Amino acid sequence: MNLTLKVWRQDGPNDAGHFETYQASDVKDEMSFLEMLDVVNENLIEAGHEPITFDSDCREGICGTCGLMINGQAHGPQKGTATCQLHMRKFRDGETVTIEPFRAAAFPVIRDLMVDRSAFDAIIESGGFISADTGAAQDANEMLIPKPAVDTAMDAAACIGCGACVAACPNGAGQLFTSAKLAHLNLLPQGQAERWKRTEDMVETMEAFFGSCTNYGECQEACPKEIPIDFIALMNRDFLKSKLKNRKLLGQQV
Repeated sequence: MNLTLKVWRQDGPNDAGHFETYQASDVKDEMSFLEMLDVVNENLIEAGHEPITFDSDCREGICGTCGLMINGQAHGPQKGTATCQLHMRKFRDGETVTIEPFRAAAFPVIRDLMVDRSAFDAIIESGGFISADTGAAQDANEMLIPKPAVDTAMDAAACIGCGACVAACPNGAGQLFTSAKLAHLNLLPQGQAERWKRTEDMVETMEAFFGSCTNYGECQEACPKEIPIDFIALMNRDFLKSKLKNRKLLGQQV
């Protein structure tokens, strides 16, 4: 398979970017998209040119570092699939493929296809953890939890923090990511002690970086883990409650 690649090249966050055209030859169907880029980079290095910068780590759809706009779609044409799991059999011989970084105000381009997603880190740092000691694995397993709550919390925990939801959202909103991170803690008994403080802190940190959610639903469609927007409704409900409960905890009238 031979492809024409139009790749976004940008030297740094303050530099103007542009598209460069490359030919990818003898691309095998079984290659992943990132392996195809690896081959392109090997050819660029051999020719004495700068390789294309892009993020990747586990290449198993777990770490969430690989995130690209491929022909205008976050992670490309296959639904429920991260870029590292996307195979070249999804493309046609002779096709032109446009590759860009995730586009969002909260994700500035570092170089070429790599963006800075530290805004997500700030949300997690503001409350995305449980500080209570839950004991060893054996102790934790003694706490009985209804299966529907476990299943829903597990669905939320599938979020890999890739940022496709933000890149696909016309508002650049981070609601799906934040709501998933909140749900996988707030639905479990271990997460109850800090539930309301966590919710208020994480939502307000999110608001400092991202745009508003206006229910386009593009985030759900782009998510490689197919996390539903139902979690956004849960987050909004908990945020409203947190504004009342946190004031009561401080002894204030509400």
